[in-house]
Amino acid sequence: MPGTHIAKITHKPLKPGHGIKLGIFAGIHGDEEAGTLATQELIRWAAGKPEELHDYELHFYPVCNPTGLALGTRHSHSGLDLNREFWKGSTEPEIVFLEAELRREKYDGIISLHSDDTSDGCYGFVSGDLLSEHLLEPALQAAATFLPRNEALIIDGFKARHGIIKEGYLGILSAPPEQRPHALEIVFETPALAPMDAQVKATVAAVKRILVEYRELQAYAANL
Repeated sequence: MPGTHIAKITHKPLKPGHGIKLGIFAGIHGDEEAGTLATQELIRWAAGKPEELHDYELHFYPVCNPTGLALGTRHSHSGLDLNREFWKGSTEPEIVFLEAELRREKYDGIISLHSDDTSDGCYGFVSGDLLSEHLLEPALQAAATFLPRNEALIIDGFKARHGIIKEGYLGILSAPPEQRPHALEIVFETPALAPMDAQVKATVAAVKRILVEYRELQAYAANL
């Protein structure tokens, strides 16, 4: 369908096939622009081939809901919240494409970028690999340079501890249910009512921190 093309930009590691493969997804809700802008900034940064990315293969999806972005709406043109449609047999073209990508690429980690207009600070969801929580905590610390952390005990209807939620909605963008080992999965949320510039900076800082910490954790695990 016209208008549903989803762009993908790839950063390759120095040694092809020898990188930590992460997928970074933004704009699954068309009215959450901060994640898309942050992803575009990360793409520009990665294009400079910084030394800290030499062992990463990064796949960027800046706009996962192009019709929603065009309409300025959370939902797609079909009126669906695409982030409730994954792994349910959906025939929505965006879901079919993204599920095929997730199955083919078998990401080591998935980072989803969002904004929440009911939150007054940054927070996130973790699932999949147990390392996820140990990566979100420093990411929230890095983001705190630009925006506060949401310290509420209940966030978005879920129990939270220092801005970290271990539950989540069904049907969100995630690794295939059958994938083994489980991918680490982090959903990072900025407060949508905060200044856009601060949201973008907080998101970029969080993702960069995840990349640093993930490498260190991988190296540590290899030496156990």
